[in-house]
Amino acid sequence: MTDANTTNDSASRNLSAKPRRSRRALVAGAIAAPLAFGAVGLSLAQNDAATPTPVEPTAISALKASGAIAARGEVAEIYGNKFVIQDGTGRTLVETGRQGEGVTLVKPGEAVTVQGRFEKGFLHAKLITRADGTKVLLGPAGGPPAGSLDWAKDKVGLAPAPDVPGLTAKVEAAGYTDIRVLGLGPRHLDVAARGGDGRERQLHVGFDGQVREKKVF
Repeated sequence: MTDANTTNDSASRNLSAKPRRSRRALVAGAIAAPLAFGAVGLSLAQNDAATPTPVEPTAISALKASGAIAARGEVAEIYGNKFVIQDGTGRTLVETGRQGEGVTLVKPGEAVTVQGRFEKGFLHAKLITRADGTKVLLGPAGGPPAGSLDWAKDKVGLAPAPDVPGLTAKVEAAGYTDIRVLGLGPRHLDVAARGGDGRERQLHVGFDGQVREKKVF
């Protein structure tokens, strides 16, 4: 009798365990599917919308607080993920973030153009252009958060593509000038532009056309 009860209890546990395993399998499949299709199509974070609007380089001595500014010079010194560039007017320190740690992005004596955010004496690089035209894009790739539904759609080419000209027109209609795309975020563009007072703003421009100020330089 005891053996029969034990057998029944074991069978009951096995039956109750099956749905849990099935649910785990479904969850695993839901996560694995986007990864399996990751090679299909291009991520929005990799298209032209994520590439910063080209900015004409300024003299290093004229660098000022900005979300999108560029300088051209020769690499003078390298300190881990930072390096110094110099031109005939001065020198500035360039910070390359985590992508510059443990790798050689530039070489001493190399001529480069660095574009990014200049703040508190640092040029935080977003884009490095070598003398031969090769470009190195730095910083977060952008796009939807990894593992989200939008991310999965993005991976298989089903996510909505940002209408960059249309969104730029929305920013202009809101009274901003000197509009430069900084990169792509989850369902928005990061944009630098000047307000009516001439000061530069960093803007959050949603795919729905909503424009929100994030920072004033």
